[in-house]
Amino acid sequence: MRYSVLSFDLDGTLVDTAAEIAEAANRTLEEFGAPRQPVALVERFIGAGTREMMLRLLAHVLHERSELAPKLPPDAVLERLKFHYGVTAGLSARPYEGVPQALQTLADAGVRMACLTNKEHRYAIRVLERTRLDRFFDLVVGGDSLPVKKPHPEVLHHVVRVLGGQPQRAAHVGDSQTDVDTARAAGVDAWAVPYGYNGGQAIETAAPQRLFRSLREVAEHVLQANGEHAVAA
Repeated sequence: MRYSVLSFDLDGTLVDTAAEIAEAANRTLEEFGAPRQPVALVERFIGAGTREMMLRLLAHVLHERSELAPKLPPDAVLERLKFHYGVTAGLSARPYEGVPQALQTLADAGVRMACLTNKEHRYAIRVLERTRLDRFFDLVVGGDSLPVKKPHPEVLHHVVRVLGGQPQRAAHVGDSQTDVDTARAAGVDAWAVPYGYNGGQAIETAAPQRLFRSLREVAEHVLQANGEHAVAA
């Protein structure tokens, strides 16, 4: 099968952003007199957008320290998170090994690409720009770009329509159950990578159609499927 459109999740698939997201969350907690939380804990809550991440983290903190509830009004906490993540977004984000090279290979082969994330659009753009990955994408769809977000299939239908493809010639690459569910619901190939953020669960539990060790392997597979030469060693 030939692939004309590929969609990629952002956090945990293209870039490692756990540290900067955790820093924004912890600065917010500290401002309200709550203790900082380990990066590994915050990482478990990444995937549905920064707002949902903070609400899940708040629920955890209040489960452990219920006496802090009067100090942590959710609306006020979420408002301050916007400020703090506006400062940290993109500061420590790093593309995973081989990601820029794989995206360049796909772009050179004429594959149209989108970044599809539940992170709010303004933060997604900031991360992509600061990691210099923005130049590879024809479209960026954030969690607030449409009336719905992943795992709703319409987000991937939107990507395919805008980029002029067909679902049977498209694939979505992600690191989580949410990504796999989105792709399957939209009728595009559901591909995954084994690193990233999946709530502490192995991505195999999500049953992706294909599991790639890296984006380099994704590029190799697409070029071979499209009748191109394999990525040079």
